[in-house]
Amino acid sequence: MKRRITAHPVRSAVMLGAAVSAAALALAGCASGGSSGSGSTQSGSSEPLQIAYMSFAVANSYDAPMLDAAKQVASANNAVVTVFDANNDPQAQFTQLQDAVTSGKYDGIITQPIFGAGLVPAVQQAIAAGIPVVNIDQILGSDLSTLEPQVDGLSGNVTFVPTKLGHTLGEQTVAACKAGNLDPCNVGYLYDIKASALDVAIRQGFDDATKGSPVTVVAEGESFFTPATALKAVQDMLQAHPEINTIVGSDQGLQGADQALAAVGKTGQIAEVGFGGSEAAVKGVTSGAWFADVVQAPATEGKLGMQALIDAITSGKKSGGIDPFAGFPNNGVMTKATVSQFTPEWPG
Repeated sequence: MKRRITAHPVRSAVMLGAAVSAAALALAGCASGGSSGSGSTQSGSSEPLQIAYMSFAVANSYDAPMLDAAKQVASANNAVVTVFDANNDPQAQFTQLQDAVTSGKYDGIITQPIFGAGLVPAVQQAIAAGIPVVNIDQILGSDLSTLEPQVDGLSGNVTFVPTKLGHTLGEQTVAACKAGNLDPCNVGYLYDIKASALDVAIRQGFDDATKGSPVTVVAEGESFFTPATALKAVQDMLQAHPEINTIVGSDQGLQGADQALAAVGKTGQIAEVGFGGSEAAVKGVTSGAWFADVVQAPATEGKLGMQALIDAITSGKKSGGIDPFAGFPNNGVMTKATVSQFTPEWPG
């Protein structure tokens, strides 16, 4: 049987630490909206479950398939999803989560953290109020090297591991340099948001994997998850460092890099290594413009996360850490030889 949750009195808000740089808060503000679907619930109850979905940014093309997949699972289990859009503002997300808890309206909560360490107190508040919480995509906590839950009582954790992603990205960069006989291998490195804990962890893994290799990062830029911003960043890097022979970044970053290289007649002359596993990545790797791409799977995360939450609400099950990439071909790396084995889960 479905159990209704009544929230307990809550603690006062805990302000986010200074670790969140203003540079990482480029897009501030918040909005909320609702989306619902209904079907036959596993428990047989006719009263729908109420789910709060704490989105980092609904407008981001990476979030859309994650949310859609979560909604499909919810619909199949007679659950209504209410979306809280933090629009890349961690303080807004913290406040929205507290509001969802104190409202007493929700049987379960999905978190998609912007700043995982800062969101922990509000998640603890939800768990203390008896509301099951499942975390997806980003790490909830301060250790970005594990997918195991870092909050006592969390009902499930479906995430990629940033340091692991960065390490694989570094390995593929070393392989690209070797394949192109690039020594030295002069890298222009594109962060998405350099000040974010996520980007710091990815870079840590990248540096660990490239240590002792010909790879040297000679220039850095930021894409802010936008090809147009990446275009300008790569143009600046190439102008200041014409010795660059390799560019590394997310799929959005490499889309901007492609435009920058085309503008100066260097398409195909500079190696590109990315991460994201998007439709853009499939196109880039298939054409040979991109050497390799490390896959991410937002729709898979949304599906597995919502199912774990439904299980937690209806049976009390704790799913622990769930690897969304289990069973992916070639350890989740697209190369020209393996790209046909992958189905992209977002456009890029």
